[in-house]
Parts: sequence; structure tokens; C-alpha cells
Amino acid sequence: MFPGQGSQRAGMGTPWKGDPSWEVVERLSEVTGRDLGLLLVEAGPDELRLTANAQIATFTLSLLTLAAVRRALPAGTFDRGQVTAVAGHSLGEYTALVASGALSLEDGGRLVQARGEAMQSAAVAAPGTMAAVLGLDLEEVDAACKESSGGAWVANDNAPGQVVVAGSLAGVEEARQRSLERGAKRVVQLQVGGAFHSPLMASAQGLLDAALAGAAFSQSSFPVVANVDAEPHSDGFQGLLSAQLCSRVRWRQSLLQLAGPGGRLFVELGPGTELSGMVRRTVPEASRANVAGPEDIAPLVAEVEALTASNP
Repeated sequence: MFPGQGSQRAGMGTPWKGDPSWEVVERLSEVTGRDLGLLLVEAGPDELRLTANAQIATFTLSLLTLAAVRRALPAGTFDRGQVTAVAGHSLGEYTALVASGALSLEDGGRLVQARGEAMQSAAVAAPGTMAAVLGLDLEEVDAACKESSGGAWVANDNAPGQVVVAGSLAGVEEARQRSLERGAKRVVQLQVGGAFHSPLMASAQGLLDAALAGAAFSQSSFPVVANVDAEPHSDGFQGLLSAQLCSRVRWRQSLLQLAGPGGRLFVELGPGTELSGMVRRTVPEASRANVAGPEDIAPLVAEVEALTASNP
């Protein structure tokens, strides 16, 4: 699993300096024409919060982490069918496509840069925000949004009792009030730069679709569970990514899909541990691991080796 925007944090690349996998940063810096190492090591929270920075920074660090994990795990781990499927939350779906071989590192980097810039421009054209509604069912949150006169929509169905809404400032505030009236425990404002996965992103669609048309997609090596339908796919990714921009992220359903036959260990690669927390709430019986820094690799290797020994 690969995280999306909002997982980034200042200095998140510092522990990886000197690691052989830092070559990913150098390759993507060349592709994008940006000093991504500077962004990962020296950028402050406000600079990283900008959508055009947050997306490429998170994508880069997640792929660096993947490269380090591939190097550390026994040879052939990614070739023997031990990886049953991959998925990414919003932006993370682009990372998952690179991980699966459906996109090259270079095309992935170009797409993520174009997507971040297009979404940042859309947020300026149609200002909005997002908020996490905690302790309320999806149907109740959806109803609260529909009662909002200012424009609010369910953007992410993350886990039981964790639903994110997006919309105009007035719309999200009204949806917040309606959700609390319906029994929500809390509504937490998210520090994001726009109303992602909502109709307010529509002005970014043309720019994103043009970038997607210029990318070369291949059949994936293992299934990619897509945000828009929570189903496994091995092709058709251009259309899925286009639809994802203004559509709901069906992450709870995606986790249930991943937990199907053969799914024994959920591994989160990249900054933060938010996705692992969503697994705990959605599939509590599942094993979980995350790698955010070099110190997390050895425990993951031990867990994978134990799983392999118990079921060769």
C-alpha cells in the first residue's frame, strides 16, 4: 500500500540520505527538472503542504522506500507471487502503478508532477477544503453532505467510522454541523490545499487527461486495486486515473478486496502510518507492517521470512 497527499512531513527524506535507494530521488529530479532531494530534506511544512510539492515528494519517497525494501527482501520476492496485489490511496495509486510495472518511473514522475500542478491550479480557481468525519457511518455522512446547501461531497471512504468530505468552505462547514447533529464523534479539519476528489477539481481534468494520454501504460505484473471501484485491474489504467480525479476514493472497500484470498500481510511503504491504521479498523484480524524509514526494514524482512517459512 502506498500513501497519498497529507502523509508528507518536513525532513522525511533525511534518514535515507546515503542509502543506495537515493538514486530514485536523483532519477526523478532529472525527469521533473526539480531538486527533489532539497524538497525531501530541507522544505518546511508550509512548502510541503502545497499540492504541487506534496504529491511529487510523497511519490518520490514512497518509491525510494520500495526500492530499499526490494533490495532488502530475499531475491525473487516480487517475482514468486508473494505480492498478491498493490493499491495506493489517491496519489498513491500512481506509486502502486509504478510498483506493479504498469508505469515506468519516468512516466510516473511526469504524471505526478502534472497532476499536482493541475490540482493546485484547480484549487485556486475553485477554493475548497476537506474534513474527516469520525464515528459516523458512510450513509449518514453522505446524507449530511446532501443536506449542505454550499456544496459538499464524500471524498474518501477510508475505514469504518472515518469518512472524509470535500467541498467549498461553506459547504464543508455545513456538512460538519449536520454530521455532528447525526451523531459524529468529531469532525477534524484537514490541512490540505483544496477540495480533492470532488467536482471542484473539474478544471484540472483536461490537463490531467492530456498528461495521461502522453504516458505509456503496460499490463501490470500483479493486480492493482483501483480507488474508483475497489476492483483489481491489470490494464485500463489511463481511464481509471482520469476518473479518480473527481471521484470518491473507495479505500475501505479496497482494503476488503486486498484482504481476500491470499492476502496475509498488509505492508505500507512511504511516509506516515495512516494506511496501516485504516487496515486495523477495517480488517482487524490482518497482520500489518509499515516502512517509513530505514529502521523499519529489518522488522519487515523478519516478518516476510516468517510468513514464507510458515507457507512456502
